[in-house]
Amino acid sequence: MHTTTTHTDHPASRRAAFGVLAGLLLPAAVTGAIIHGSGWWLLAAFAIGPDLALLFGISSTLEKGRLHPRAVPLYNALHSYWGPGLLAAAAIILPAGYLIGALAWAFHISLDRALGYGMRTRDGFQRS
Repeated sequence: MHTTTTHTDHPASRRAAFGVLAGLLLPAAVTGAIIHGSGWWLLAAFAIGPDLALLFGISSTLEKGRLHPRAVPLYNALHSYWGPGLLAAAAIILPAGYLIGALAWAFHISLDRALGYGMRTRDGFQRS
């Protein structure tokens, strides 16, 4: 008896799924910014903003690819889907541009994960 098992938790399949998600979120955010008209600064700020945590973790004394342990909690918080999810929920009472920001933030996270980047360990290394 031959059974074939598929393992959907393979890193390559997860990266592909995040790539598809990123491919959907960016057009949605850009379309929202075009329709809304005033959401461009939010689109840019939330698309780039999560990586500002890297600035707090740069040190010439650390190994290549390692983030300073003090910066890890901020980096992980900004690269979790909780933030854009809460911002999207808050967009019910906030101006519409914040929904564009939430989409752009989620795009950033999805793109990072599609490229193989993600959360960090306490020591500042990439989680595998």
